[in-house]
Amino acid sequence: MHVLSVSSLKGGVGKTTVTLGLASAAFARGLRTLVVDLDPQSDVSTGMDIQPAGKLNIADVLTSPKEKIVRQAITQSGWAKAHPGTIDVLIGSPSAINFDGPHPSVKDVWKLEEALALIESEYDLVLVDCAPSLNALTRTAWAASDRVAVVTEPGLFSVAAADRALRAIEEIRRGLSPRLQPLGIVVNRVRPQSIEHQFRIKELRDMFGPLVLEPQLPERTSLQQAQGAAKPLHVWPGESAQELAADFDVLLDRIMRSGRIPDPREQA
Repeated sequence: MHVLSVSSLKGGVGKTTVTLGLASAAFARGLRTLVVDLDPQSDVSTGMDIQPAGKLNIADVLTSPKEKIVRQAITQSGWAKAHPGTIDVLIGSPSAINFDGPHPSVKDVWKLEEALALIESEYDLVLVDCAPSLNALTRTAWAASDRVAVVTEPGLFSVAAADRALRAIEEIRRGLSPRLQPLGIVVNRVRPQSIEHQFRIKELRDMFGPLVLEPQLPERTSLQQAQGAAKPLHVWPGESAQELAADFDVLLDRIMRSGRIPDPREQA
């Protein structure tokens, strides 16, 4: 089971839409996929069409990561109506904010890792939608992860934010979790015609080289529309949606290579 955190150090860069795009690509590929909604805004749970009523959630898991609780906090995404496959969500909750202090104990930092270890034979890929900060929730996610994708947009502060994130990943790798590595930087909401955007992307490439992942993701309404309708991008109609879906497929290939995740299509 390969665990990827999708992180950003500030809100508004489309971190959750990137998580949903990757989840859609993984589901379309036939990977057994779990999405962990660790962001207190819980938007990924909404976008994956889950009904949280009567279920436990991430706050319960972080309180007590026992197997019974973990299993009761996981539910099948409504996306499973689109086509067969495993696409589950560890349900988000606004109460997760109570676990997002600046100085988590070592015991608290390992709680998600502890929870995921109980179900690791059941999934190929786990995507963690992190809180948009570097507080306890993000550190808890990273301690449980193999790789981190840092989402940014091509703006004035993007280089500084990406640099801060990469330094923090290195700090966690050295101090807590030697297996942790950056997958790279996902540049989101790109307007290809914008000279400013092209300048910022060049700036990112000059600073971080091959860590800037290809392709950069263009700003498209189709992803927001699919998200608003709680449907996977890969079944959303229209040429723009299919072009964006193809971009997420390329990013998924990178994730699968880095995590040595077998491709179900080749095993069929």
